[in-house]
Amino acid sequence: MQFLGERPTVDLTYSDVFLVPRHSSVTSRLDVDLSPTDGTGATIPLVAANMNSVTGPRMAATLARRGGFGVLPQDLPLQDLGAAIRWVKEQPVRWDTPLVLAPHTTVADAVQLLPATPGHGVVVAPSDAAPHVDDILGIVPATRLASSLPDAQLGDLVRGRTPSIDADDVVDGRQAFDLLVAIGADTVCVLHQGHLVGTLSQRSALRSTLYRPAVDADGRLIVAAAVGITGDAAAKARALADAGVDVLVVDTAHGHQDGMVRALRAVADAGLGIPLAAGNIVTADGARDLVAAGANILKVGVGPGAMCTTRMMTAVGRPQFSAVHETAQAAAELGAHVWADGGVRYPRDVALALAAGAASVMIGSWFAGTIEAPGRLQTDAAGRVFKESWGMASTKAVVERFGQLDAYDRARKELFAEGISSSKIYLDPLRPSVEDLLDMITSGVRSSFTYAGAASVAQFHDRAVVGLQSAAGYEEGKALPVSW
Repeated sequence: MQFLGERPTVDLTYSDVFLVPRHSSVTSRLDVDLSPTDGTGATIPLVAANMNSVTGPRMAATLARRGGFGVLPQDLPLQDLGAAIRWVKEQPVRWDTPLVLAPHTTVADAVQLLPATPGHGVVVAPSDAAPHVDDILGIVPATRLASSLPDAQLGDLVRGRTPSIDADDVVDGRQAFDLLVAIGADTVCVLHQGHLVGTLSQRSALRSTLYRPAVDADGRLIVAAAVGITGDAAAKARALADAGVDVLVVDTAHGHQDGMVRALRAVADAGLGIPLAAGNIVTADGARDLVAAGANILKVGVGPGAMCTTRMMTAVGRPQFSAVHETAQAAAELGAHVWADGGVRYPRDVALALAAGAASVMIGSWFAGTIEAPGRLQTDAAGRVFKESWGMASTKAVVERFGQLDAYDRARKELFAEGISSSKIYLDPLRPSVEDLLDMITSGVRSSFTYAGAASVAQFHDRAVVGLQSAAGYEEGKALPVSW
């Protein structure tokens, strides 16, 4: 990356800069390869942050199916983390994970898991453990839930035969799409030897032609998990590796400290043979110290997150674009990589993080208000659907993390909590699924690459030209609603 004009003397964040178009030989967005260079196995440069309100098994599996992956948070008990890793590994790669609910489930309960959204549906069956086709009552389209009484049971909403296809009959995404159109079904059950192995919608079939799943050597979806720096981090890391985790993240708010270095060295010395990320940091010195301790990937960002109050509470942090740029330069000299963690609110911000040198971009609150995020859907007084989100240093997170402490020690921890404990993240009615957000983000980033004349992340790092802009310049780039 290079700056347009003189190198700035102040630190910058994403809204301070813009990308300059260059001569390009890349003729189509689909000619762009978004695979990061960090050795994780991802095929798009997007990682769901290790926040309790962002990444659970459902989010992790969905992201990996489209080429990214999620980091399961360290606050989960070790047994639960292992179970979540194994669950992700068991999920289908070619098909969507089916949402199977019992016939007596009410509409009120169903809409807490799935909003009335086209392209989604509930499989109604007595058991969710790969039911046989003879036991499947049918599929209730998600849109049907909106027009049904809250106390209606799903078994009573099933109409007609169960739309299904055999997994062995599907050659590729295009053929699957045409097959669904031919049978006049938006969503179908996918069967293998008479048992349910997944569901497939027209939109999912289409996406399978545009994305490559992120899979391990055995063809299973990849998943990451985080460990903290307290306790026996190496023992936890070994247990997660035994469960099948593909990437480990050693995580704490202030990553440039002795506790991080000790924990990181212990995990690295365990010789687990998987990529090791660590953070958070914002300086070249921090990058060099953590790489020396064993990190392959550096998690960069202090204070840019939507749920974070660190900068206002402590004045500590750094504008994210400059933090990513400096650490990425230092990491590249050492053969390591950077994840830009936080502060992205638009696809442009993702592109700018990659331009600054990041291999991938971590996303938190932006993914929190989606169908796949942990937690149940709720409805406010105005009828808008939302999920709760909270910061990982907030009082709510501290209570969950240190629940095993006695009341006095836990109260002392709560005194020093930072971040927002509860916030409503509303589902975007146009993009309620994380897959909808992936479509928007990757489309924008692919276009950014073509403007820069780059066909890969590595070429984008080299060819991106960045200029500085005023606040008015940033506002000029926003689309304004048209009213007549």
